[in-house]
Amino acid sequence: MHRCMRRWPLLLLAASCHVATPAAAQNYPSRVIKLVVPFAAGGQPDTIARLFAQHLSATVGPTIIDNHPGANTTIGTALVAKADPDGYTLLYASASSLSLAPALGKVDYDPINGFAPIATFSTSPFMLIVGPTVPSKTAPEFVAYAKSRPGKLNFVAPTGGPPHLAGELFKRATGIDIVPVSYRMMNQGFTDVMSGQMDLVFDGPAPLIPLLQEGKLHALVSLGAARTSVLPDVPTMKEVGLPDVQLSTWNGLAAPAGTPQPIIDKLNAAINSALKSPEIIAALARFGSEPLSMSPREFSAMIKIEAPKWAEIARASGIKGE
Repeated sequence: MHRCMRRWPLLLLAASCHVATPAAAQNYPSRVIKLVVPFAAGGQPDTIARLFAQHLSATVGPTIIDNHPGANTTIGTALVAKADPDGYTLLYASASSLSLAPALGKVDYDPINGFAPIATFSTSPFMLIVGPTVPSKTAPEFVAYAKSRPGKLNFVAPTGGPPHLAGELFKRATGIDIVPVSYRMMNQGFTDVMSGQMDLVFDGPAPLIPLLQEGKLHALVSLGAARTSVLPDVPTMKEVGLPDVQLSTWNGLAAPAGTPQPIIDKLNAAINSALKSPEIIAALARFGSEPLSMSPREFSAMIKIEAPKWAEIARASGIKGE
């Protein structure tokens, strides 16, 4: 009898654990949601994160930004991976944190199993962008030009950064020999391409749209799956008869693994609703990005494809994180 009485508190505790998660999800949110951004304040990732945090504040519950930059996005990302899976600590997830950083070295989190993908925000393709030293008007012309000058053309490449890996992917796909030159500040690299000290750069269109529109730089081809509405005249690799390699940046919202599905579904619905807003579509266009709407399952599947893709580029090119 006494043994049975001692078991009642344990049984009640177990029962309470089973009902806690649905109850918490039903009442979610009951306090402020924190969106961790593993980038510095003021940059493009931070601005996009704030755009969606504002929408979540208006449609789900009060949401604040918590910037944790450093170590190639891994500091903030690891912080979220270790957080309680209750929906109150979310991650601004990106190709950098969940695909690129793990490809370059050991990270303190599992990019595939350590998170519950919620929704995607946007995507932006890498483009081959040349300066005045390159006379080519099309991507096939550029490939022929580069093959006639092996090792003579230089491209801006922050070591281990997305533009570096994009350039290495293009090199391998087309069989050309172009030389990466390490830069710590991409703005300096853009200036050097424009002035003729560097020949080319692989990057998303966002920071270069004014220079492209003014004709100071030229985008020859996109590594995206389709043309982008921001620069609709720039063809894809497939369209110009080059190997159909694809590489784009992307970003979205994730939570620690184990976050209740009702919370994930609620946040996903809010983000996908935002992506239909003309204001948000216009804001993303200013960053050279296209809205990207996915279900949690689709987002998870994309990460499982993207992570090994970036890892293979890094392995084949011998690139390691600094």
